[in-house]
Amino acid sequence: MDVQPMQADMNWFGVLAHHASRNPSKPLCVFGDEVVTYGEMVARSTALAAGLHERGVGAGDVVGLLSYNCNEFLETIFAANYLGAIVMPINWRLAAPEIRYILEHSEARALICDESLVDLAGEATKSMEATLLRACISGPVPDGWTPLADVRAASNVPPRSRAAGDDVHRLMYTSGTTGRPKGVMITHANLAWKNMAHIIEFGVTSADLGLACGPMYHVGALDLTTTTLIAAGATTIIHRVFEAAQVVDEIERSRVSIVWMAPAMVNAIMALPHIEERDLSSVRLLIGGGEKMPIPLIERLQRTFPSAWFADAYGLTETVSGDTFLDKASTVAKLGSVGRPCPYLELDVWDDDGSALPPGERGEIVLRGPKVFKGYWRDPDATDAAFAGGWFHTGDIGLRDDDGYLYIVDRLKDMILSGGENIAGSEVERVLYEHDAVLEAAVVGRPDDRWGEVPVAFVVLKPTATATSEELIEHCRLQLARFKVPKEIDFLDALPRNPSGKVLKRELRAGA
Repeated sequence: MDVQPMQADMNWFGVLAHHASRNPSKPLCVFGDEVVTYGEMVARSTALAAGLHERGVGAGDVVGLLSYNCNEFLETIFAANYLGAIVMPINWRLAAPEIRYILEHSEARALICDESLVDLAGEATKSMEATLLRACISGPVPDGWTPLADVRAASNVPPRSRAAGDDVHRLMYTSGTTGRPKGVMITHANLAWKNMAHIIEFGVTSADLGLACGPMYHVGALDLTTTTLIAAGATTIIHRVFEAAQVVDEIERSRVSIVWMAPAMVNAIMALPHIEERDLSSVRLLIGGGEKMPIPLIERLQRTFPSAWFADAYGLTETVSGDTFLDKASTVAKLGSVGRPCPYLELDVWDDDGSALPPGERGEIVLRGPKVFKGYWRDPDATDAAFAGGWFHTGDIGLRDDDGYLYIVDRLKDMILSGGENIAGSEVERVLYEHDAVLEAAVVGRPDDRWGEVPVAFVVLKPTATATSEELIEHCRLQLARFKVPKEIDFLDALPRNPSGKVLKRELRAGA
């Protein structure tokens, strides 16, 4: 008789339970004056899981999370995973129609919402009250919403769900190239392998103190800092939103050792008055975001953070962040490089025919390994296309030098990078095309000192139709997150195209 071995339990909640059983009084996270230990997080998230279970949330269900950074953000993740459910952080910068699409496409069963975002969430969930449990983290609760404290008050705690490595831990919607965001399925094994890779890469231990100051709906703050630190049994200080002056004050006061910041955040820190006079020597690891920096700025950064390894990074939501890192010794010698792959990740550069290219030649960056995601939620065609040839196609163009260091050259996908956020030009174009006066539209990124890039639109109006820039921008503002709204509309008689009819966005970028 064949006896099949039971799969190991890979549930992310198990990591929390492990540390809580060994060191229950160790702080897991600090938010303002509130400190939550590993032991307390087990109690809180278990109680929340019981309440969600009583209200019909079970294994495989999706729990949306629309919130600024707070302790409850992590509590919700652990509570969902306790039940075998899937947590889905949602970008709070999105507009209500975008949030509604994500909730509907994911078939979310519940939505946990920050009290400051209830109006936005209420607009996004109109007529969904019968199928969607809506819980408010704190504060006055509007009609149709349940206080999170009431959800936690359940009396019957179900057994904790086991999770296979391939079970989905988290859904994260990213800007897609088809005009609609795609749900990235991150498994429990993806998260575990990412954590192991980053612990090895950076030598993270329980003695480290992290700072999550970027939005935790993004893999930067959630995974390049927080989940790695939790896996190591360390502590993370949480800031509700990013404020450059508060970040510097926090680092000085608390002696933070690890922090992730997008390029726009680094620029804001370096722009503070007298920044080089501050004591930021406690930071041993500052993870960046893959933007080329001039040597004078790197030198300033090294003077300001004299003990820090500025690890310029390349990564994607689909790989739970952090695929390559530039080592400290090569910061200047390999200027512009995003480094070499972390453990457990293979990286190659392919031509259009799927053949590997030698050093120095440009091609598409492809990845494979156990930290690479499972696929796109309810989108088998996009999943198959992304994994053509057995590797994940990033859509980014890069090259490697003779030492294996990666350089990002261009983006194959129509993606704009603005302040750490991805914007698909096609997503903005879709909204522009919905305006009655628009015949054609193309959206590209324009360089911006503060945000890196901002979207600008080129529009061709229908014959006899009229519309102003202000009118089209307002039309976009009603449908899109503020950061996606074009900063400028340029009207053209026709879009530039190649002989096959493809819009020449490179020419538009040159004129932006």
